[in-house]
Amino acid sequence: MCPAAVGTDTRLTHTLPFHLDERGEHAMQIPIKATLDRIPGGTMVVPLFVGAVGHTVWPSAGGFFGSFTGGLLSGAVPLSAAFFVCLGTTLEFRSTGQILIKGGSLLGAKILSALVVGVVAARFLGEGEISSGAFAGLSVLALVTSMNDTNGTMFVTLMHQFGRSKDAAAYGVMSIESGPFFTMLTLGAAGLAAFPWQAMLGAVLPLVVGAVLGNIDRGMRDWLSPVCGGLVPLIAFALGSTIDLGAVWKAGVLGIGLGVFVFLWTGLFLFSVDRLTGGTGVAGVAAATTAGSAIVVPAIVAEVNPAYREAAASATVLVAASVVVTAILAPLGTAYVAARTAKPLAGQDAHALSKPTRADGDPVADGAERNDGITPTHEQIRAGDRGPRRP
Repeated sequence: MCPAAVGTDTRLTHTLPFHLDERGEHAMQIPIKATLDRIPGGTMVVPLFVGAVGHTVWPSAGGFFGSFTGGLLSGAVPLSAAFFVCLGTTLEFRSTGQILIKGGSLLGAKILSALVVGVVAARFLGEGEISSGAFAGLSVLALVTSMNDTNGTMFVTLMHQFGRSKDAAAYGVMSIESGPFFTMLTLGAAGLAAFPWQAMLGAVLPLVVGAVLGNIDRGMRDWLSPVCGGLVPLIAFALGSTIDLGAVWKAGVLGIGLGVFVFLWTGLFLFSVDRLTGGTGVAGVAAATTAGSAIVVPAIVAEVNPAYREAAASATVLVAASVVVTAILAPLGTAYVAARTAKPLAGQDAHALSKPTRADGDPVADGAERNDGITPTHEQIRAGDRGPRRP
């Protein structure tokens, strides 16, 4: 029975550990969702941590319970498939030229930044991970995955606060990067173990199916797109149920370093491309993040190609750390760039306001005659217009 149905049936109140007020609402509420929203990447990171705690304490819980519980604890991949179908319904086939240019250029910059790092790192690391030392756990999979997906909620929010509406709309194009497709493509291009075309198609097919459904029927978009938010914590919990907290402890400092590197490296590419396409650089910095949905990508990649299975667990932890770190740095960096780029505009506006204005409010050109709005100008006198009467 749904919670809403229980909440409106006063006959069941004696069985519930809380009571209902006169409006039929729960009198006792715990702000779990509000708390998660205040934590950077909280809806993904917190359930991931809870799942990891459960797996560390009781690794065999899935096998013990079986059935739906076991399916949930091991269901990150099928849940992700459902997520990408729902996410695909939000993609718009019809976009204006400016949105396509902005979104496409930022998408290309993000992929290029990951490709450069992937090609260089592949020369030294291969498909595996570093096994010892300060960088133990680092892999090409972790590096590429953390760069290939942008935190859409963060980007849209920052654009509404610091940018322009068309910059926020550009995420509709950038969201094509969601999922494992571009990570798999980048790993193959870097010369590592490649993926068969069937796997590449399978990685992007749920997103494509969702996009088709959302564009041919707006009702499907309105129905499926809100489901994305609800699936995120479930995916994170299922994924966390495969992680040992011992690996999290080892990757702590390295994860923070990876997040800082992702923000600075991708931010450099994105800032430059944003400026080249007529922007201020604000949109580029705001896009220098790691999406929460990227946390599931290493597990999907390892499922498709066992060559990456060794690196998948540590990569998941590192990507999760990058989600949190970039979610903290991006607003700070965006605010800084917005303030720097706004100074010339503010000075220009102040200069314009200091100029004399005509009666219609337009500034008078330098060297032109001043007008107080009451005294007629020479042009008005010649035209026979003496202007408004003085009070």
